[in-house]
Amino acid sequence: MIDFFTLEGVPWPRRLWDVGSLLALQELLEASSWARHRVLSPAAVDWQRHQLLKVIGPDIGLGDRELRAELTSLLGQPLLHPSPAHRRLREVLEHARGGYLGRWATAGAQPEGGRPRPERLARVVAAHLLDLGYDASYLGAWIGQLARRQASVEEVLQGAVTLDAAGPSEFVVLAALTSVPEQEQAERHENWLSGREVVNWLSGNNHSTSGIRVGGGFLYRVSARDPFSAASQVRELVERMVARSSFVRGNRGGIRPASWMWVGGHPDPIPFAVRARGAGVLSLLKEGRLYQVDAELTLIDDALELAAPVSRGAVGPAVAGAWAAIESLLCHPDDPPEGERSGKAAAADRLAAIIACSWPRAELTALARRHQPRTPDALAEKIAARTTSRAKASAVAETLTAGAALVLVDRFLRDADVAAVHRMRRVLAEPKKELAAAVSVLRIAMRRLYRSRNIVLHGGSTQGPVLKAALRVAAPLVGAGLDRITHAGFVERLAPLDLAARAEVGLKLVGGETGLSVVDLLEPRP
Repeated sequence: MIDFFTLEGVPWPRRLWDVGSLLALQELLEASSWARHRVLSPAAVDWQRHQLLKVIGPDIGLGDRELRAELTSLLGQPLLHPSPAHRRLREVLEHARGGYLGRWATAGAQPEGGRPRPERLARVVAAHLLDLGYDASYLGAWIGQLARRQASVEEVLQGAVTLDAAGPSEFVVLAALTSVPEQEQAERHENWLSGREVVNWLSGNNHSTSGIRVGGGFLYRVSARDPFSAASQVRELVERMVARSSFVRGNRGGIRPASWMWVGGHPDPIPFAVRARGAGVLSLLKEGRLYQVDAELTLIDDALELAAPVSRGAVGPAVAGAWAAIESLLCHPDDPPEGERSGKAAAADRLAAIIACSWPRAELTALARRHQPRTPDALAEKIAARTTSRAKASAVAETLTAGAALVLVDRFLRDADVAAVHRMRRVLAEPKKELAAAVSVLRIAMRRLYRSRNIVLHGGSTQGPVLKAALRVAAPLVGAGLDRITHAGFVERLAPLDLAARAEVGLKLVGGETGLSVVDLLEPRP
């Protein structure tokens, strides 16, 4: 679970690929409202509803009797807004919230053979707590403390239930500014503090004032789940100020926030800068293309520029830019104008196929690096002798297929590595089935990004937990897909649509009569 709350350095295969069921149900309600305003198409909402019906099936938190029956019944019919079914689903969702994690905790306390798989439990708990509005940094500290004292599964689940039951608290957050144009307007604001008042507040709240040089600041009271989440809310307010100041004539740099924010009762300052969302395109480094921008530019070059805000940009530009990049690379004039894959949904499905095909190779390559026996064994010697990541991944795949174990020595990373080993054993045993399941999850994430883009650009909204969650989930996956597209373009000069076709064919043929391996799904045939 630590990986799901770690923002830096965790590879995309080990992150969350979906939101929790309760937020997905809330998203469906909101989507129905947007469809009424013609921001989303009825076909898009119906597809979302049908997929959600499949997702809630194995979700223990949604009950096993009356609650589940009502949810299943409602999701089996159109949910136009406003309609009796839409209103009923909103009421049922409120009933589902109560006891959701408690039901999972009860299942987790069952004897070994009857409880859900550990990774399934971890994903459900992590997604639910993040969807509630807890900040990943806060949750990372929480689960880190439990891990250090080797807490049991039951203790972790009960801790999660406690967090679920705890409502939001009120926090006082100070956002200082180093540049304050038109300061007389700021001074009229009820939350304004002068530079001297900022220093006094910091001193009174036991924060260091060394090096503090500010023109003033704003002191906000916000309701949030934790101090980091409170700071995030205030960060968004200040970013709106900064955006407005860019329209002021002769702004000379506009409003500039200080590098840190402070939360009353929290001992340490919190960085103002937005943390990276994990969208990495490593091919730019591996192929030596980071600085090569003066050659003839391609669609891929333009797409990378469009998608740049996805890692650290504000929500609206990040969502819009990420989807613009995907659409520019993976749409075709012959895509169907009507039906389930209408509009640009086909681009989402193509990217999902590319990401799914890159998943086993990425996991197996990481495991090749993590296999570290004290005395080199046969696998370690194979890995050392092979020069390409493909060959190293193949060596691990052969070992796992043969039923042999890996030697994973780093205790901090070992649990995540063990989970990856179990995932890859399942993929190697039933590649078509497991990859189809991965594609299904990834399609949902990519189509959620597409709907979010339409809400931003056609609905003019950048608000709400669903939009933030969509970006949180999609950003690392978009980076993974763009990485594979970039690699194919640089190394093979392969067009993105051709790579998508290769991925779609690979998903059909893997593990069959052609001998196609999960390691070679995106490789050219010899």
